[in-house]
Amino acid sequence: MFLITDVSPFLIPLLFFVIVGLIIFITYYFSTKQKIIRTLSKLPIKQIGSLKNNELTRFTGKALHVKEPLIAAFSKRKCVFYVIKIEQRKSNGKQQRWRTIVHEEKVQDFFLEKNSDFAMVRLHQNPKNYTSYLVVDKKIKSGTFNAPTPEFTALLENYNIKSESFFGFHKTLRYTEAIIEIGEEITVAGIAKWKSLKAPIEGYSYSKIAELESSDKQKLIITDLPNIKTKKRF
Repeated sequence: MFLITDVSPFLIPLLFFVIVGLIIFITYYFSTKQKIIRTLSKLPIKQIGSLKNNELTRFTGKALHVKEPLIAAFSKRKCVFYVIKIEQRKSNGKQQRWRTIVHEEKVQDFFLEKNSDFAMVRLHQNPKNYTSYLVVDKKIKSGTFNAPTPEFTALLENYNIKSESFFGFHKTLRYTEAIIEIGEEITVAGIAKWKSLKAPIEGYSYSKIAELESSDKQKLIITDLPNIKTKKRF
């Protein structure tokens, strides 16, 4: 009885730290980024010429546009995929939090090129046939003592967002942008399908092209994370 009484003051703090640690681990382990890394690390990187029909495979190459590329909302870079987010910091007097005002994601079909070999990647948003993780490479903020730049103000106006409050103070806003830029090296995993080429591709002399597609059970996986370890090359 003495031991239980003596130890009990330490049990609650100990349980608290264990629970917090467990929550942090679960959040990290099951994050989109880590799930993508684990999945890709199990797949060997193959050359396009060795791809087999209906095989789940992974391919790394440069992203090239099939049609007129997308233009990233803030940086104005040409791309085939972008994700942007605009958030505002809100306070209820006791705590502060970031509220998402805009979350926009745009994609288009694109080529992957490696050593003059091409693969086609076809993306759909409704229903979404892919899962992705893009590295955020553009950030900008504004606040009470940090007026938004003219470029940030123009972006906010495009989304009908006022940069000042009713009393004339600058709102605390932040913007993040992640893109797949034209010519950027990325990794895509999907089900390989060989298709007849309907129109010639400059620099590509074959009549068929590999397409990476999704299936009912397997979505396309897309990321620009570098240096993902993998099994040996086949």
